[in-house]
Amino acid sequence: MTKLSVNINKIATLRNARGGNVPDVIKAATDIERFGAQGITVHPRPDERHITYKDVNDLKPLLKTEFNIEGNPKEKKFVELVLKIKPAQVTLVPDAAGQITSDHGWDTVKEKAYLKDIIALFKSKRIRTSIFVDPNLEMVEGAKETGTDRIELYTEEYARLFSSQKEKAIIPYAEAAKLAVDLGIGVNAGHDLNLENLKYFKAHVPGLLEVSIGHALVSDALYFGLENAVQLYLRQLK
Repeated sequence: MTKLSVNINKIATLRNARGGNVPDVIKAATDIERFGAQGITVHPRPDERHITYKDVNDLKPLLKTEFNIEGNPKEKKFVELVLKIKPAQVTLVPDAAGQITSDHGWDTVKEKAYLKDIIALFKSKRIRTSIFVDPNLEMVEGAKETGTDRIELYTEEYARLFSSQKEKAIIPYAEAAKLAVDLGIGVNAGHDLNLENLKYFKAHVPGLLEVSIGHALVSDALYFGLENAVQLYLRQLK
């Protein structure tokens, strides 16, 4: 079964909009685990506009499932945080400074030397590595050369085209995943996956180990409640 890792950034965004500790990000994370999710994802950014570095430190001793920390390893502070926390997985994302949300994967060919070094550092601390990539066969082949354990397929384009041409939109993701599996690389996915498009993606992408979902799930929780939202997403992955 494909694992569901819930990104709790948006819960922190709501808290930070008012100040104080409502909603309680730490309680939300532990509740999400209790409701059945198999992992918690956070993506701390330099401006700490949602998840803060304190949140990451506070979460570490309390989480019982897989902890996944996303971020740009070219930020020294991020690297130091990951090495301190030693999460189950680090997902490396090539965000630009001030970027609202992730919008592209690594160029694993041009960045190969850098990625090899930073991945080797994390793996030396027994942290599983995943790198954000577009569904491009050349980038998947390049990922193999970096030594990464997994790739995370950036699914925004699939989500954008799903309602009008899902059969066409899924093809590059299925091909990229198949190549990754053939190369011995694990496959994760994330970005704009939701209750409408997740089941189809899961059914057509081979070897899918994990999806990271935050914005859509937290938005759905406003209507269905947090526990129901987690359960609804888990059903799509069966």
